[in-house]
Amino acid sequence: MNIPLGYKRILLKLSGEALMGDDPYGINRDTIERIALEIKDIVCLGVQVAIVIGGGNIFRGVAPAAAGMDRATADYMGMLATVMNALALQDALRRVDIVSRVQSALTIQQVAEPYVRGKAMRYLEEGRVVIFGAGTGNPFFTTDTAAALRGMEMNVNIVLKATKVDGVYTSDPMQDEKAVRYDKLTFDEAISRNLKVMDATALTLCRDYNMPLCVFSIFKPGALKRVVMGEMEGTLVRTVLSATVC
Repeated sequence: MNIPLGYKRILLKLSGEALMGDDPYGINRDTIERIALEIKDIVCLGVQVAIVIGGGNIFRGVAPAAAGMDRATADYMGMLATVMNALALQDALRRVDIVSRVQSALTIQQVAEPYVRGKAMRYLEEGRVVIFGAGTGNPFFTTDTAAALRGMEMNVNIVLKATKVDGVYTSDPMQDEKAVRYDKLTFDEAISRNLKVMDATALTLCRDYNMPLCVFSIFKPGALKRVVMGEMEGTLVRTVLSATVC
């Protein structure tokens, strides 16, 4: 099937917090099952889907104990949390008849394949969802940066950042009722205005390699499908803005 706007291959960045639902930490079963169905909808359109997943929902539960911990050690703990989330998402996708593969930037061969770019590309071409765990495999780098990096390595058409809010706002809409949502932004605007779209390293990578980014709410039913179908959804961030919307 031809996908409007050429979104034949996407990188979906899922935060660990997106898996919590209304729970204080951990994985909410209903939430992860609903996300799996949203992903299934676009796979059935013929979209090739790569996913980078965060670990905040699990690491949040041990964060008090990590206070004062060596930063690199804490980051490796966070990477392991992302692998746990990747396995949970793989299982949820299996239950809705979607075949996926987990690749980890850390070597944990008993539970996940090591990250191999060529193999991941082949999986995508075969119609399998590829879930990348353990971030970049290096401390001091966020999963946002991992998403930008894997998106470029996989030659995707766009990076989609799934959040709890329906786009990028002038300020935190959860705290400021006067916050206004942007429909479109440039990367330079997002960086200079410190809009917290992604971390600065990820934004700079996307800007320098002309990788468009769309920020949308994963909790809005059908939003993911509308994005890949080219409908107006969330906030589009590009190097140079045009009449095209996400």
